[in-house]
Amino acid sequence: MADLASVLTAYGKQFYSGKRSPQDNQRPYLPSPELINAVNLTIFLEKRPLLLKGEPGCGKTCLAQAVAQELGLPYESWYIKSTTKARDGLYTYDAVKRLHDAQLVRIGETSSSKVENLNNYIKLGPLGRAFKNEQRTVVLIDEIDKADIDFPNDLLRELDEQQFSIDETGEVVKAAAPPILFITSNDEKDLPDAFLRRCLFHYIQFPYTQLTNIVNSHFPESSPDLVEAAAKRFTELRQKMEKGKSAKKVSTSELLDWFAVLRQFPQDEVLEQLQGEIPFPEVLLKKWEDHLRYLKDV
Repeated sequence: MADLASVLTAYGKQFYSGKRSPQDNQRPYLPSPELINAVNLTIFLEKRPLLLKGEPGCGKTCLAQAVAQELGLPYESWYIKSTTKARDGLYTYDAVKRLHDAQLVRIGETSSSKVENLNNYIKLGPLGRAFKNEQRTVVLIDEIDKADIDFPNDLLRELDEQQFSIDETGEVVKAAAPPILFITSNDEKDLPDAFLRRCLFHYIQFPYTQLTNIVNSHFPESSPDLVEAAAKRFTELRQKMEKGKSAKKVSTSELLDWFAVLRQFPQDEVLEQLQGEIPFPEVLLKKWEDHLRYLKDV
């Protein structure tokens, strides 16, 4: 089978390699080959978002920014809350501000032309800005399962048609270039079948085999012995938490915080400590029952 990157190149489209170095202010991201393939399928199919699932801390949220950085594309993020409505990502209309300005008109403190122009009170959301942008934009919709159950279905038409209407003005905003859309979910609630049908899907497994590479990419001048020992001890802890079905298993972000602490002390000291009880457990374990259950016999 032809390499997907070659197919994208043949169509004159960019492809994601997952291998380019990050900018100074960004953390490196190490995707699996399967995840790279899923991203490139999303780029190729254009109108199909990539739905990402996996445990908290497995790298779902960071992927979109890593893709935007490598491809040199604009980036928009939309972080979902329980009160978020689908239209918020397209645009918001500030009726209260307009009413306030209308009162100022009556006392002569502002012009009536400002109040009459509804565009002064409309602000595009992340998805709306991506549609308006002439350049293809990477968009993250983070934790979609936090919103109301109707939220995903309320976006179906806009995603299918790549356009939306601003009700207050009647303007139709069409996507100048289809955004590359990443959607994350922590499985707090099921997503509607009609929404799932329109998505590509990838589950990000915990990267056991890449832990040393992840640590090395964030702390490039670290001792190999210390990296190996910390990754081994961390893996033992996490695997034991998996068997015990802990509700909050340690993640890669906690591994990096933990290693940042470990490397501040003499290496011999730390290597010796890693043979016994886990040093600085408060960086890793966030529940008291986990302290009691896992520390003494890992």
